[in-house]
Amino acid sequence: MKYFIIYTLLLFSVAQCSNELVFEEQSFQKKTTLPCTGDCPSISVKIPVANAVPVVADSINKKVFSVLKEIIYFGEKPYTSKDYNGLLTSFINSYEKLQKEFPKDKFGWEADIKGSVKYQSENILNIEINHYTYTGGAHGYQGLRSLLFDPNTGKSITNDELFIDKAIFKALAEKKFRAKYKIPASKSINSTGLMFEKEMFQLPQNIFFTDKGLLLYYNSYEVASYADGAKELLLSYTEVNDYLAVK
Repeated sequence: MKYFIIYTLLLFSVAQCSNELVFEEQSFQKKTTLPCTGDCPSISVKIPVANAVPVVADSINKKVFSVLKEIIYFGEKPYTSKDYNGLLTSFINSYEKLQKEFPKDKFGWEADIKGSVKYQSENILNIEINHYTYTGGAHGYQGLRSLLFDPNTGKSITNDELFIDKAIFKALAEKKFRAKYKIPASKSINSTGLMFEKEMFQLPQNIFFTDKGLLLYYNSYEVASYADGAKELLLSYTEVNDYLAVK
């Protein structure tokens, strides 16, 4: 045990001296306290928490938490919770309040959020948030969020900052997208049933760096119906490197 503690301290010291981010997974769960049968309303969150480089880690962790506040909420405004335990409690409290107001109705609420470090290099840190929430209705909502950071500063990187010339990259992406989904160049981007706003191709809200290339990911409802599901386009780094301002 003595040697294990020394070894752990050495690893932590090396991480600090090398200024390398270290991530640890933290888990949070909360269930309703109201009587229920079967699958009782609950929420589960697993999230990578950065440490070892205080200022950088703090910036990353704050951004991740702010995004989860956009995902985990019920009503018109996000919760005002200051930490994950408070956020989960607010979600369950919303369910319980609704259940007490309408005791004869059954509400099978559920939320499952999993975060992971999708990609990490000298210049890019990509955290993926895989989330599913259900607060009533015909079906829940599942989606992916991509959070991009400069691992040296902890500052967020926007999609606009990724490209040397976004318009030129978008033209390439549209050509590849049309080829994958068999949309003729002479026809509207929505001619096969897609729902791009103003019938103009747009880059997705979520762009991922992966080991295989740059992934353009359109969540359900972003450009297609729920029934049609998510749409995605993977471009190799050979194809996109010349367009990237950050890589």
